[in-house]
Amino acid sequence: MAFFSTTLLSFGQINTTKIEELPYIEVIGMAEKEVIPDEIFIRIVIVEKYVDKVKISIEEQEEKLKNAVKSLDIDLSNLYLSDVNADYVTVRWKKKDVLTKKEYTLKVKNAIELGRMFQELEKLEITDAFISKVNHSKIDSLRKEVRILAIKAAKDKADYLLTAIGEQTGKPLIITENPQTIFGSEIQVMASRNVVSSLKKVYDNKETEIQFQKIKLTSSIYVKFSIK
Repeated sequence: MAFFSTTLLSFGQINTTKIEELPYIEVIGMAEKEVIPDEIFIRIVIVEKYVDKVKISIEEQEEKLKNAVKSLDIDLSNLYLSDVNADYVTVRWKKKDVLTKKEYTLKVKNAIELGRMFQELEKLEITDAFISKVNHSKIDSLRKEVRILAIKAAKDKADYLLTAIGEQTGKPLIITENPQTIFGSEIQVMASRNVVSSLKKVYDNKETEIQFQKIKLTSSIYVKFSIK
């Protein structure tokens, strides 16, 4: 639909006697894209503990965790302390013992690696682990791509609407990106034991088509075009 407006033009100084009508059309272009996350972050908490009255140290558990990560061909650089400023955190326990814990974050690239890692954690009897967030390694370029698609959609919409009434799209006068909703980008997702259990079962059955819910990127752009 075309809209017409009266706009005051000025050349050097404001001329209140010269008013020119400037026809325009306002449109909104929208676009969306879905991608499978390729960065899945697991929060792993290692706590000093006693097994049959034998103390299992943080260092011993750390070493086993690192070996498990390497056994899955995951680069150790993807395993890092969640809080770089606090290596150890003291925790009060029964009988006034002082135990320590460490929180690690491990980045894996897909649900298969995730399922394998949870299997290893189960073997190591590390039960305090969950998915903290998911992301995509090229999220910034994907956002740009969706924005470009949205503004092109706005131009296409203006073109076919004006063509229908024998007019042509002119230059853009105003371009505004509406607040956009980007789902899944570094989204916090607490994984229940049922989710983890399902992943392990699928992996045990050697199914390869395991996918996380896709990240949905959306963009909405308002454009005001002049009409030639």
